[in-house]
This record gives sequence, C-alpha cells and structure tokens, in this order.
Amino acid sequence: MPQIKKPRGTADILPSETPFWRQVESICRSQAKLYGFSEIRFPTFEYTELFVRGVGDTTDIVQKEMYTFTDKDGRSMTLRPEGTACVCRSVVENGLYANALPLKLYYLSNFFRYEKPQAGRSREFFQFGCEIMGADTPYADGEAIFLANSVIRNLGIKNYVLHLNSIGCSNCRPEYRAALKNYFQANYDKLCDNCKGRLETNPLRILDCKEEECGEIARSAPKTTDYLCDSCARHYNSLKGLIKESDIKFIEDPKCVRGLDYYTGVVFEFVHGGIGAQSTIAAGGRYNGLISQLGGPELPAIGFAAGISRLILAMEADNGEIRKSEKPVLYIAPLGDKAAGFAFRLCEELREKGLSCETDLTGRSVKAQMKYADKGGYDFVCVIGENELISGKARLKNLKTGEERDISLSTDEIIKILI
Repeated sequence: MPQIKKPRGTADILPSETPFWRQVESICRSQAKLYGFSEIRFPTFEYTELFVRGVGDTTDIVQKEMYTFTDKDGRSMTLRPEGTACVCRSVVENGLYANALPLKLYYLSNFFRYEKPQAGRSREFFQFGCEIMGADTPYADGEAIFLANSVIRNLGIKNYVLHLNSIGCSNCRPEYRAALKNYFQANYDKLCDNCKGRLETNPLRILDCKEEECGEIARSAPKTTDYLCDSCARHYNSLKGLIKESDIKFIEDPKCVRGLDYYTGVVFEFVHGGIGAQSTIAAGGRYNGLISQLGGPELPAIGFAAGISRLILAMEADNGEIRKSEKPVLYIAPLGDKAAGFAFRLCEELREKGLSCETDLTGRSVKAQMKYADKGGYDFVCVIGENELISGKARLKNLKTGEERDISLSTDEIIKILI
C-alpha cells in the first residue's frame, strides 16, 4: 500500500528535537510566572465570526489563510489562526473582567493558517502569547515588551533588535489614514494588485507589503508618529523612556504596523538578524477596542506572541545551548531473568524517589544494552548480573566521562550519589 505522509506545511517534532521545544516552553512558562501571568487554554476551533469581527475582514488571515469548515449543524467553524481573539472571547464569555485588574494571561498553543510553507512559517505553528487586560499605561506596554525580551534573552538569543512604533488611536488615526491614502494614491500605478485593494480597505497594510516596489514607495510615506494626538504621543514617549533606561536595543520603525485590524497605539516586533525572511521572533501591540468589539466592556489591553519554531531557529543561529537536566538519567542493564526482575523493581523504586531511569524490556544481551544506553544519551549505566545480586554491589559508569565506581544496590545510596 502507498505510504501516507504528513500534510504540506506541517511537521513531526521528533525525539531528537523535542528537547529544544521543552526548553523553550519551560522558559516561556517560568518567565510568565515570574511576571505574574496565569495560563489560559481555549478551543482548537471557534465560530468563524470571532475572527471576522476580531481579526478583521480586510486582513490576509481572514481573506486568504483561515481553515474554515461547516459543521454538521451548518455552522461555520474555523481552526484558530491566532490567539488574542480567542483569549478575549473567553474573557468576555466567562466574565473574567470582573476579577481584579489587570488580568495577566498567557498561552502555549498551536494555530493554523493556510500559508506558503518556508523556514519559520508553516500551516500548523506553535506560539507563546501573553495578554495584559485592564491597564492603559506605558508601564503595561513596558511589561509586555520586557517579558518578551526576558524570554528571548533567557534562551541565549543575542542577535535581535526591538522595532517600535505607534499607529495611533481612533482620534488621530483618521487624519493619518487620509494622509497615507493621498500619498499612495499618487503612486497608484506602481503598487502591486494586493496593495491597490488595500488602498481602500486598510492603507496601513501597504507599509508592510513585501513586494520590492511597494517597499520602495513605502519608505517615503508619511509616518504614523507625525500624526499622533497628544495622548498617544505622551504614551509613546513615556514607553520609549522606559526602554531607554533598560539594556534593550531598539529602533523606531515607521513600517512596523502589524497585520491585524485590532491594533491601536503601540506596536512592536523583535527582529532577529540571522534566520532568513521570517525574521520576526516575537511581536504584538495594544488593542484597546477589541474586547468591547466582542461584546465585553471597554477594557484596554496589550499583548504579544512569539513563534516557538522561530525562537528555536534563533537559538540555533546564536548557538543557544539546551540546558542540561538537573537530574541525571540512569540505565540499568540486567543479565539474566533474576537480574531483570530485580532491575525492574529497582527502577520503580528509584522513579518514586524522583530519579529518571530505565531498564531492558526486550531480553537483549548486555553488549546490546550498552550500545542502546550509549545511543540513547543516558548519563550513567549500571550492569547487574548474578554476582551483583549476591554481593548487593555493582559498578556505576558515567557514560559522559568514562569514570567508574562501586555502588550499593540500595535506592537510598543510588539517589544519594546521583541526585
């Protein structure tokens, strides 16, 4: 029969790769906890209307990239393409806004978009995201940015720069939008077909176009920061002051506008210099109107998301190393049926005391077991045969250094030596 392969744009995360993923996920969780965030989980699919209303019907995500299907009751459902709208829906539906504010929530989830697969971009992808709801100060923006930076820094990633901008609020955006529209209208014939359509629906998206000619035109476009109202300008300048007091390297980037309709005010991207075209490893911004748009109260909010696979690419590019587990892993190689039974029981006792260990389950020779332990990346190996059962002692070998020593075959002594 023909072999069945994975769908295009998806990936198997193999045992040789999962240590990278576990490290990234562990650091994301630990840093979020340090900043006082709690985890939230939400459904894999939602009503399509959530993303049409929340993300925006003029965005590429809604127009081109969503995996949408009709369920058996004729309702339109969509595999989640991003996390912020899902979090906001959950906050509104469950009344979480009635709790003490600000709400500080994080998620580690997989998402789905029908995009052209390439390095750092796939049709099923994984993100770490954080949302702060109920705070409208530059300090809230700063905390989101500093948390993203702390995750990146703790992963050993070095070659990155924060791109910062403000796209204004509902008060100052119309004037900027009009100026932008007039500018691009004068260059209409040079725009790509997509951007000609964006000129009427969302001219800010033209600034983010990847077509070379559109990029050239966008370089001389009016800047959002020249049209900010007094409130937005004060907010933005205060945030810049906070960042300048830190060690975060940043630039002001007028082309940083983000691709989703719900963004207002401050937007940002952490851009890595060595992972190719998909160089943004974390990004986000403020979305003060989204929660009310989804039926909740007027609640200011800011958040960001970081792509797990892109963080791993950046780790590899910067020689980020996986931190060694604090607890070693032991392999017990039995010789004969009696030793196999003893090793099986000993492993259970050691696991109950917190030591990761394994023993043979297939009846292989000691030589084959040693080869297995070496290939499996175990830290220590202990061979137990009839003589060891009689004496109650065995040789413990460090597979990393080659050193050997005698040990007693008691759980307490093994734990004392290895943990």
